[in-house]
Amino acid sequence: MLGINGWEALLLAVPLVLVVVVVRGVLVLLRRTADLRRRVAALEAHRPAGDADLAALRADLGQALRHVAVVRYDAFGDMGGRLSFSTAIVDDSGDGVVISSIHARGESRTYAKGVVGGASDATLTPEEQQALAAARNGKETP
Repeated sequence: MLGINGWEALLLAVPLVLVVVVVRGVLVLLRRTADLRRRVAALEAHRPAGDADLAALRADLGQALRHVAVVRYDAFGDMGGRLSFSTAIVDDSGDGVVISSIHARGESRTYAKGVVGGASDATLTPEEQQALAAARNGKETP
């Protein structure tokens, strides 16, 4: 009809198929590159940008109530089992709270005292002072 035999048609079709495959491959690569760029941008938006962000994170961590110590004791001579306790919970600068529970035969009383800079406006018992010191220096004592 057109004067093209099978070999000539094949020789004409091969470059056409190659062009289609290459164009399709380039389109796939462009789409994947765009996806990767979006993912990288999203990751960069969620990471700290520099020293200022790191300093802010450290300041926030310093205000976390993360130093804890518990001192158990017998509040009364006729009671055993060390059922009374004082707990200190403070941040890096010594701000926080001391909670004590005094256990007696017929009742149990709980007290909370605020702590600022490692000191309290309310008088701390020796056990509360021991708990506060242990929380601040990281060493619990029995």
